[in-house]
Amino acid sequence: MALTHNLGFPRIGVKRELKKALEAYWAGQSTEAQLLETGRQLREQHWAIQQAAGNAFVTVGDFAWYDHILEWSTTLGIVPPRFRHPRNAPVDLDTLFRMARGRAPVGEPAAACEMTKWFDTNYHYIVPELAADQTFFLARASLFDQVAEAQALGHKVKPVIPGLLTYLRLSKGESFSSAEDERKLALVPQLVQVYRQVLARLAEQGVQWVQVDEPALVLDLPAAWQEAYRQVYAELATTPVSILLATYFGDVADNTDLLASLPVGGVHFDLVRGPQQLARVLPAWPADRVLSAGVISGRDVWRTDLDQAAALLAPVQEQLGERLWLAPASSLLHVPVDLAEETQLDDEIKSWLSFAVQKLDELRLLAATLNGTVSAAQDEALARQRIALAERKVSQRIHNPAVAARVAGEASVARERSPFAERISKQREALGLPDFPTTTIGSFPQTPEIRKIRRDWKAGTLSDAKYEEAIRDEIREVVKFQEEAGLDVLVHGEPERNDMVEYFGELLAGFAFTQNGWVQSYGSRCVKPPIIYGDVARLIPMTVEWTAFAQSLTDKPMKGMLTGPVTVLQWSFVREDQPRQATCLQLALALRDEVQDLEKAGIRVIQIDEPAFREGLPLRKADWQAYLDWAVDCFRVSTSGVQDTTQIHTHMCYSEFNDIIESIAAMDADVITIETSRSNMELLEAFERFNYPNDIGPGVYDIHSPNVPDREWMIQLMNKAASRLDRKQLWVNPDCGLKTRQWPETRSALIEMVHAAQALRAAV
Repeated sequence: MALTHNLGFPRIGVKRELKKALEAYWAGQSTEAQLLETGRQLREQHWAIQQAAGNAFVTVGDFAWYDHILEWSTTLGIVPPRFRHPRNAPVDLDTLFRMARGRAPVGEPAAACEMTKWFDTNYHYIVPELAADQTFFLARASLFDQVAEAQALGHKVKPVIPGLLTYLRLSKGESFSSAEDERKLALVPQLVQVYRQVLARLAEQGVQWVQVDEPALVLDLPAAWQEAYRQVYAELATTPVSILLATYFGDVADNTDLLASLPVGGVHFDLVRGPQQLARVLPAWPADRVLSAGVISGRDVWRTDLDQAAALLAPVQEQLGERLWLAPASSLLHVPVDLAEETQLDDEIKSWLSFAVQKLDELRLLAATLNGTVSAAQDEALARQRIALAERKVSQRIHNPAVAARVAGEASVARERSPFAERISKQREALGLPDFPTTTIGSFPQTPEIRKIRRDWKAGTLSDAKYEEAIRDEIREVVKFQEEAGLDVLVHGEPERNDMVEYFGELLAGFAFTQNGWVQSYGSRCVKPPIIYGDVARLIPMTVEWTAFAQSLTDKPMKGMLTGPVTVLQWSFVREDQPRQATCLQLALALRDEVQDLEKAGIRVIQIDEPAFREGLPLRKADWQAYLDWAVDCFRVSTSGVQDTTQIHTHMCYSEFNDIIESIAAMDADVITIETSRSNMELLEAFERFNYPNDIGPGVYDIHSPNVPDREWMIQLMNKAASRLDRKQLWVNPDCGLKTRQWPETRSALIEMVHAAQALRAAV
């Protein structure tokens, strides 16, 4: 009989209870005890859901106060010196929060740890910082406490921990030059001993299986790292627990033989993204090993074809019997919690969808099908599943002949613009900007009052006229502040936008939206990804009215703000019935219409944000170029046709640029703004080595921290940038949009930023 289990469950709560509790604690509006109680209640609810779905275990250790990698760093006692944490002392919750966001209710503020994307997802993890003399020890007992907590509720538990070598690969440090720097492997002997302590302590608690996540095994691994896997798991095999080694987000490919050689109790494979690997691993599968088959997607919201999944797994079950386990392909962290909360979603589209709770139900149906134990109620559920899948395939809502015709005619359209040197000369003359021009990335603080205005308008309790008046008032205030602060290129602040992707999706054909489809992006930050179910086209101008109004209030250049096609694609749940690049091209054409309308309205600076450009890069290098080719082309489609005097900006945050710098240059944006404050300008190395020709705005204000940056520190950062690049190339700006910040800190930070730019000009 195949059993079911789960790799991880969304931790935020169906009503974002964790977000609200965290922010109340950070604001001093609740106590640590109240925060801890919210966490306990959420874990209890999530374990109950897994138990009710028939899972053989509940997963423990997937809960995190900010990020699961940060949880593990603090468990291992890894706290950078600037947080002034006593060496070899237990790590408390406030220290964890200071590492994540720079400050907490208790403890001195300090520069937050770097944050970047978790593989190719929109989830952010806090990058571990390893010192040259790093030591490891058990500094927090939260994992063991949660195991005891679940056991006291009567659950059979399967703890999950980050794999040792995936964790090391994700780490950084002054002694290491790259993710794969072999010098990291010198830390393995000491670190593996702490892992042994963890597993031994879990065994003492009666744990039989421990899930050890090693998604790095779907990457290209150098020989030294492959050999390290053999050494590490030979050591861990002597501990008194069975290890389920979990791979996900792709095919293990050339690491197949390595996996087969590791002495573990079982291996989990992602058969959604890498179904082909099953045929490669199954024939020689060891007779004493569990195979966990991930056949329910943990990355999208579409119903699973359970008949297809059963057909794939039937021969596997025949060969393995009870050693076949069934699971989602990856943690369900990346999908919303419960479709039952969507009471206003179109019934037809809703019938096509499956959120975390429903995916566990699908898993139970699949197990019943394979085990031959389908009840009458389950048979009805399977019938509904088949009907929904069949109806979606033939729905007239999916395909738009006009969009297909436009895409077909796009192949012969030129993407080229005049050379950058010619454009930038015309733009500098037209815009009249000083050296080190200052700007922001787009959004300004979204106050409770602004959110209420949008909420009331959408609910129909605020008239269109009152709504428009309120938004114009906010734009006036934002523009007035920017002029008083002395910024050079202004923005309208985006008060009309709930989200940088959802806002555009609401004005495009082919999108659907949820009420409560929240997914964690980082910490307390949650997003509600749109669902792209059909062909995409622009219905009406999306930003022109608000941007033109803002421009009418000032003589300074006003920047039009758009979200780029790759980012809209990456940050949505995308239809899987056509290639992703086809959907991206549809998005690019819709955005080109908007760019051209902004230009006609007199807007001479237009920013097309692509923070997800690097995120979309395939995990295997062999697949990179195909993606980069169509991603660059889609960006250039969106900007094609503009005049040389119209300056095109783009923004990318939390990206490693070294290995894709040529493609970034091929995007040919006049100005690119990037995150560099947390990384201390490290990301500029790629632009320096490549001799990047266009203008660059390296961020000097970390907007993910409430700390106000010091003027001298910003000057030092910009001087560091100027030592690597031509001063004429450099802009001064924050790392990212200011939506999540409060007005007092925003005012102070931007005024200091402008003063820093003025000092840089005066020093020439």
